[in-house]
Amino acid sequence: MFGVRGLLRTLRRCSSAPCPKRAPAARLKVREALEARELPGADVKVQGWVRSVRSQKEVLFLHLNDGSSLESLQVVADPSLEYRDLTFGSAVEVQGKLLKSLHQKQNVELKAENIRVVGPCDALMFPFKLREKHPLEYTRQFPHLRCRTNTLRSLLRVRSEATAAIHSFFQENGYVHIHTPVITSNDCEGGGELFQIKTANKVKEHEGESHFFKVPAFLTVSGQLHLEVMAGAFTQVFTFGPTFRAENSQSRRHLAEFYMVEAEVSFTESLQDIMQVIEDLFKTATSTVLSRCPHEVEFFYKYIAPAQKGRLERMLKNKFLTLSYTEAVEILKRAPQTFTFKPEWGQDLQTEHEKYLVTHCGEVPVFVIDYPYDLKPFYMRDNDDGPQHTVAAVDLLVPEVGELCGGSLREERLHFLQSRLQRLGLSDTYQWYLDLRKFGSVPHGGFGMGFERYLQCILGVSNIKDVMPFPRFPHSCLL
Repeated sequence: MFGVRGLLRTLRRCSSAPCPKRAPAARLKVREALEARELPGADVKVQGWVRSVRSQKEVLFLHLNDGSSLESLQVVADPSLEYRDLTFGSAVEVQGKLLKSLHQKQNVELKAENIRVVGPCDALMFPFKLREKHPLEYTRQFPHLRCRTNTLRSLLRVRSEATAAIHSFFQENGYVHIHTPVITSNDCEGGGELFQIKTANKVKEHEGESHFFKVPAFLTVSGQLHLEVMAGAFTQVFTFGPTFRAENSQSRRHLAEFYMVEAEVSFTESLQDIMQVIEDLFKTATSTVLSRCPHEVEFFYKYIAPAQKGRLERMLKNKFLTLSYTEAVEILKRAPQTFTFKPEWGQDLQTEHEKYLVTHCGEVPVFVIDYPYDLKPFYMRDNDDGPQHTVAAVDLLVPEVGELCGGSLREERLHFLQSRLQRLGLSDTYQWYLDLRKFGSVPHGGFGMGFERYLQCILGVSNIKDVMPFPRFPHSCLL
């Protein structure tokens, strides 16, 4: 495929005289056509979907979009080129000349010489109507069609660029990308909210074996434990893939299938090191998304979350704050508002607590560290701090969303880990995990960031179901 500059060179050659034979029209994406400011009279072909049709006595106007840009390309044509099936939503191929536009909002327009309807659309039956703003809750009913709306198209472009920006951050900082398994025999979090895997067609049982893998297998809830394996061979690793939780929640913050960004860093004894990676990742990836998708992000700030632009600017401009869990509980106890869940030391922070803490801190993201030992999973490093008994854990709380990242130093000391696994009755299950501490173990730590919550945070989308192309949640697996 040509880059934009290559296309410009080709188009200039095609439009220059003399030419014994007319050169074939160069195929352009809408974005490329809108950026081609120096091509008066160039023959081009553009394919996409009709966003609007307006027929006047002497001219036919179309707006065409192919998903490459939030902005559509204006097409002007003779009314004789209008067909009955040239409607809103139809797929078309337009061939003509790219000319300087008299319209102030864009530099060029396409003067059509031929319009071919590739795929007609019944505009009366199509669930999305021209010039009608559809609530996000309404669009969720049509997972096979909602990507045609400006909101979902913008979201998916941002999602694509954010994915690339996250990969770029880690690779530029020396991390090795690991494909951790989707199928696993471990429950990383220990919460039991697992999807167990069974074959659809009953496998012939051999000698009483009832499991395909000989042991129970589940969809992964986290790639962390597998990353810890890799952290014994590489000092910095990350993974970015789907994770699954069988949590029966219909809240705005939970999905049954979602994507997680996870990283593990070896040879670190400081929780601050992990926190710095989290902050750098958030700010670097977000700045990249803002630079690559300015129109899409502005669309969300204009139509979905007008206050989010100011919030995000504060997040990027200010150093993230840090509170201990104990300090956070004291702040909550002194709060002038009444919480549904009364804050008490030793109890987990609820979403209402997390959001209050961020507001209390001036809408700047805040790290909460050093949680009670009994609240966290077995792998988190014991702070060995006496009566309080906390672990070196950290959660990043952000405006409107609450918890965005969770991480910790891992317990690398064999005797501490053995003792805890014995108390939990997990020594046999995690013998391999103990082996990691026997053979070349080093102090290490890591974190996970929910990708959909990250998108909610930067765009201001209130419901997590609206930042996933095909959301899965209890009682809903459409398509």
